[in-house]
Amino acid sequence: MSRTAFCFPGQGSQRVGMGKELAAAYPEARAVFDQASERLGFDLAACCFDGPLEQLSQTEITQPALVATSLAALRVVEMQTGIRAEAVVGHSVGEYAALAAAGSISVPAVVALVRERGMATSGDGAGAMAALLGLPDEQIEQLCQAADHVWPANYNCPGQIVISGSENGVSDVCDKAKAAGGKAIRLRVSGAFHSPLMAAAAAAFRPAVEAVEFGPLQTRYMSTVTSAIETVERVPQLLIDQLTAPVRFTQAVQSLVSDGIDVFVELGSGGVLAGLIKRIDPNVRAITVGTPAELEAAMEVMANDR
Repeated sequence: MSRTAFCFPGQGSQRVGMGKELAAAYPEARAVFDQASERLGFDLAACCFDGPLEQLSQTEITQPALVATSLAALRVVEMQTGIRAEAVVGHSVGEYAALAAAGSISVPAVVALVRERGMATSGDGAGAMAALLGLPDEQIEQLCQAADHVWPANYNCPGQIVISGSENGVSDVCDKAKAAGGKAIRLRVSGAFHSPLMAAAAAAFRPAVEAVEFGPLQTRYMSTVTSAIETVERVPQLLIDQLTAPVRFTQAVQSLVSDGIDVFVELGSGGVLAGLIKRIDPNVRAITVGTPAELEAAMEVMANDR
């Protein structure tokens, strides 16, 4: 019998129209968007469903929008299939959806918290990020160590690391990565996310995190800060540390696979994580649920696994 983990995407997966079909087809999905909109004081559903993209791309809107879309998909999967995950994991802001999926925080509370996170991390344009492809992780780590003020930010899958840091540092590492036979893609971002340069944002965000009372984790929660199953007592500090620490998604997935997880269901917009997971371990099954059609396909697969 298969063992399942639910996973939740981070920033970059947003698109206009996300969640719209699910909300139209399933009242439980629409209810999530309604709860989120009521708590935030603006129509988050309209931002997700109709855009415009410029508005949806504003960090303080993007982050609650992604979390709400993921949780809407989660409610549909739970209601329509009855399947419960043995573990949850999220990529960057997706960790907040994972915490809600584990029952530790409510929909209204989590979207309010990630809106605060978005405002704290919206950035001043300082710093840069780039995706490096085609080189071993260890080689990229060595290039970062040899440069000034640049660090690995996202371990997405073997051969794909995002780096973050100063403009000069990122440019230096990109040039050296290309000279070594790799590929470098600069990212359009407003700050050096998941690096020590986000220390001021982490300090600004701390009061919002400390004001939240997280409830017991009803599902095992895999942290991409530590790549380990964590306890609720450690959650607040991990959410603050997350802003300056790399996202160790590769290592987190590998840990879950080592623990016996063999089906990953990505809930929300895009399907990016499912692709990464298949590159991390081609032997596991990775499913995306963000539309009614994807739900139907996933239900067939999951029914056969039970």
